[in-house]
Amino acid sequence: MTASEQRFVVVTTTHGSEEQARALASAVVRERLAACAQVYPVRSVYWWEGEVQDAEEWRIDLKTRVELADRLGAFVAERHSYETPEVIAVPVVAGSPGYLGWLAAETAR
Repeated sequence: MTASEQRFVVVTTTHGSEEQARALASAVVRERLAACAQVYPVRSVYWWEGEVQDAEEWRIDLKTRVELADRLGAFVAERHSYETPEVIAVPVVAGSPGYLGWLAAETAR
């Protein structure tokens, strides 16, 4: 299965703690809104409340089908501690057939 046969996205968000990030990742995968979640530390520099902020955060990359992106985004927003959480979807333009087939199967339930 190629990305052109079925469209996929990687939805990204961040959390302030590893514990929160892992809990959200597990909840998303358990609900079958994503087949896989990767959690890793990042350093974020951004504007917030009129100042440049510099913070350690935990990024979550969630692999899913494009048609689940809105539901996934709402799920993340409802459970997030940030006032304005990052929820960004980036299209997958290609991937190994086996992985994309697995991704489709695990989010089809």
